[in-house]
Amino acid sequence: MDTIGIIGAGTMGSGIAQVAASHGHDVLLYDVRLQLAERSLEKIHAMLARGVELKKVAPADMQSALEHIRPTTDLKDMSTVAVVVEAAPEDLSLKHSLFQNLDRICPSDTLLVSNTSSLSITNLGGATQRPDKVAGLHFFNPAPLMSLVEVVRGHRTSDETISRLIDLARRWGKTPVVTRDTPGFIVNRILMPFLGEAMHAYEQGLGTAEDIDTGARIGLNHPMGPLELADFIGLDVCLGVMR
Repeated sequence: MDTIGIIGAGTMGSGIAQVAASHGHDVLLYDVRLQLAERSLEKIHAMLARGVELKKVAPADMQSALEHIRPTTDLKDMSTVAVVVEAAPEDLSLKHSLFQNLDRICPSDTLLVSNTSSLSITNLGGATQRPDKVAGLHFFNPAPLMSLVEVVRGHRTSDETISRLIDLARRWGKTPVVTRDTPGFIVNRILMPFLGEAMHAYEQGLGTAEDIDTGARIGLNHPMGPLELADFIGLDVCLGVMR
């Protein structure tokens, strides 16, 4: 199967690497520090081991997945991959630099996709000479467990690119939805105002944090209350998306 490149060995990059490796892909997991990439591999090992313990993952499958992931600190290693999934911090200038470099390094038919939750795919595509092959592939945390993937179409993303990413997501056992390139895409466009309104309700003394979360969990049949969910996502991440 095709080799997948992952840029960024944080929570999302690790999770996406696990998904790809568990479905038979060779994975190059890049980070600027080898220690970060190796630590990510340890986290993947721990999550797969938990799956073995729960009898959801066969021991042989765990070993196979781990053997398919190779950490690297050399971006030039991406010269062999069919798809690059960028999962770096939500910093537009950083992502611009990465996409410019990947555009020079990767073969002309390599898809360059971003896991960004809110930044413009069209903008990122403009940093390359292949905007038709730039798209969003937005996973949700934790990526190995959450089934939804948003496939984001930039203004110049081709139908072929979207079709290839839909097929890839389905091969990985995910449910893809296609969205236009607008702030927050589909899910965060709906979610962030909801979280913000819960914060306003707490700020105005409408109820305690516990009562607001309980009301949403039971009244809306949500697995988490909005304030609990905001903490789980990370308030810094929520603020960045809201802005």
